[in-house]
Amino acid sequence: MKKQYSKIILIAISIIAAVAMLYPTYRASELEKIHNEYIARAKQAKTPADSLAILESFQKQYGEALESAKNAQLKLGLDLRGGMYVTLEVDVPKMIEETADKRNIDDLFERVIEATRNESKGSEEDVIDIFIKQFDKIARPKGRSLIYYFDFGNVRDLSDEKIIEKLRNDQSQAIDQALEVLRQRIDQFGVAEPNIQKQGSARILLELPGVSNVSQMRNLLQTTARLEFNLVRNNKQIVEFFYRVDQYVKSKKIKVASDTLTSSIDTTAIASDTIKPAKPIAQDTTKKSTDTTSIAKDTTKKADTTDPYAGLPQEEAAKRYLEDHPFTRLFTTYYLPPQKNANLVPIYYTVNQFPEGEYMFKIIQDSMPRFKEILNRPEIKAMMPADLKIAFDAKPDQRFVKQGINAFDFYSLKKEPELTGEVIVDALATYDPSNNQPVVTMAMNSDGAERWGKITGANLQKRIAIVLDDRVYSAPTVQSKITGGSSQISGMANAEEARLLEIVLKAGALKAPVQIIEERVVGPSLGEDSIRNGLTASLIAAILVLLFMVIYYSMGGVYANIAVILNISLLVGVLASLGGTLTLPGIAGIILTLGMAVDANVLIYERIREELRKGRTLKSAIDEGFGKALSAILDSNITTFITGLILFYLGTGPIQGFALTLMIGIIGTLFTAIVLTRAMIELTLQFGVERISFGEKKLTANK
Repeated sequence: MKKQYSKIILIAISIIAAVAMLYPTYRASELEKIHNEYIARAKQAKTPADSLAILESFQKQYGEALESAKNAQLKLGLDLRGGMYVTLEVDVPKMIEETADKRNIDDLFERVIEATRNESKGSEEDVIDIFIKQFDKIARPKGRSLIYYFDFGNVRDLSDEKIIEKLRNDQSQAIDQALEVLRQRIDQFGVAEPNIQKQGSARILLELPGVSNVSQMRNLLQTTARLEFNLVRNNKQIVEFFYRVDQYVKSKKIKVASDTLTSSIDTTAIASDTIKPAKPIAQDTTKKSTDTTSIAKDTTKKADTTDPYAGLPQEEAAKRYLEDHPFTRLFTTYYLPPQKNANLVPIYYTVNQFPEGEYMFKIIQDSMPRFKEILNRPEIKAMMPADLKIAFDAKPDQRFVKQGINAFDFYSLKKEPELTGEVIVDALATYDPSNNQPVVTMAMNSDGAERWGKITGANLQKRIAIVLDDRVYSAPTVQSKITGGSSQISGMANAEEARLLEIVLKAGALKAPVQIIEERVVGPSLGEDSIRNGLTASLIAAILVLLFMVIYYSMGGVYANIAVILNISLLVGVLASLGGTLTLPGIAGIILTLGMAVDANVLIYERIREELRKGRTLKSAIDEGFGKALSAILDSNITTFITGLILFYLGTGPIQGFALTLMIGIIGTLFTAIVLTRAMIELTLQFGVERISFGEKKLTANK
């Protein structure tokens, strides 16, 4: 009885595991259908308020579930969805050249760089290793050492070994910087579910589903990153501009394609980043704190002295407000009173009367396309203060992400930067020993230090935004004049944010451009054909194999077919749970797995037939069949697995997809064909069935 239970549990666990791993894919598909239904209902709603209520209802009920299911679902490769496949290479020789002391660069060093560049083309060898080899070959025989060309002022007891270690670290950081810059640019471009990953020591692989404007994406990927320090000007001037935009859009009844809705965002805590001299310089490190309270969303409660909606029912007042404020309703505005620990005051743009001081703006992601579209109109640009520009945070506010809302701060910045990233020589994410909070220290060269001292001295208690590619990564408040060029930035929520800011700051220090070395484009029509043909081929192959097994091996074939179906389900489920991507070669791997899965059963069943012909009992023949066929099954599957392993490590892209599905399929085949099939057969016998046909009667009849 215990053996029966163990076999039942084994079979049940396998089925449950397959269903559990495939469920997120099914769930994501169903939730996408529901999402589309809600969007259709929102478009047909009579009022903007009704549309907003419908969209918020979906977000509250299904938003978190949809995001979770999409993260765990099986992803389709470019050859199935269509898009762009790009291999980028970080120009490490350029980075080495820029890192060297400009005063000492001579013909010998330039020859080393050129030889390094030529040898690294098409080579998988680490670029730093190539550089060292070429340096030893060309420059060292002439009496040159690495110390002659490199001068790292922040490295003690400088030696060739330490220089090599520093160059390796710089190379790794250059890749991280390139990854972050590319990720932000791709997010801004609007690519859904991009795949961005490192390859080797200097390459980055990008899979960009759905990209059709290839030339624009190519330019976007290869543009040099620009790091700037811009003064924040969230003042009365920009709020008055927003008011004028509201009036203009309302009077002209401007309609744009991306007409999305938003609601006010409640803020309960706002972290104020600070920037101060880095230790050991003694300065006052006291941070100005800003306490806030919950702000009601009710649009009938205005901060302005005049209420044009007085006497109206709350629902009617809310509807009128949305209609009267087609632009400013897209975001929320708060006034920060100058008093210490003062509460935020909501601003509703009902009249053109705004106090002097600092303001804060938040917008949800769905409203950003319409916001940008309005501001990019020529007549609106002409109204914009000439010395200001708008920039969004690079990352959504994590407190709202937990609630299923992607809310971004945005800023009015002085258009001309006070400083650019070229002056930064180093940055480091660490912890402040006084409070154990994450901070980032940055060091500037002599020119940058002098200018930075003047900038910080002239802007005490004002904010300076750190901007990379027009996205704000931090906007700390200057606490004191900073001399010496060594600064400390605090206010990050966690070590991950500090590490990201370190990468961003170093993007201005290390000049390692990226170049496209391989590019493939797959049209969406080809993707649709691939899906249709691949599924058709898989279905035909599966039907033929399953029919053959039932016809030739009778009841034994039924058990084999159940094992094969479970094997394919487990294969696809494991691929989804590992975050893998199904490609057309991957489908080929699944088809091959079908054949290999039944091949193992064929070997077992043929052995069982032989034992039955010798006169053995059914139980004995089954034991012998599984036992004696095992070595042949293991030999064939292990050798195939090794081949798949080699393909996976040496191949790229589609070849890796084929190899991965093949290897997962082989492991599944050994489990389902040897373990599960035997468990099902023996379980059938234990329940009292005396005879199981393996097609031996057909064999006797043919003879």
